[in-house]
Amino acid sequence: MAMPHKDDATDVPVAELLKQLSNQTATLVRQEMELAKVELTEKGKRAGLGAGMFGGAGLFGAFAFGALTAAVILALATAVAAWLAALIVAVVYAAIAGILALTGKSKVKEATPPIPEQALETTKEDVEVAKTRARGARS
Repeated sequence: MAMPHKDDATDVPVAELLKQLSNQTATLVRQEMELAKVELTEKGKRAGLGAGMFGGAGLFGAFAFGALTAAVILALATAVAAWLAALIVAVVYAAIAGILALTGKSKVKEATPPIPEQALETTKEDVEVAKTRARGARS
């Protein structure tokens, strides 16, 4: 049913207004739930990406440990050139692990807290609008 014209609002029975309010509220709740679902899906994707980067940081950290171990062994056993090469590899792996860890941390931080903030804000606004309209209808 079409919304009554502003001049006709006083002619609409209360029961009809309550029916319209019920229908509009149900539609609004469905829309807010859909918004919340979309927002939580996006935050979940960001958290997954951040967790994957933490995994990558762990992998490169293990590489750095292996190369550093090789560098120590080579330093004790042979000439400078071999251990220096292994040490350079270890430093590069460690730098990559550091970059991945920092990037992963920022991605996880973007996804938290896992609350549909936009949906909550628009719901609060909708409640305020409904309260204002209810007060206006009483006067």
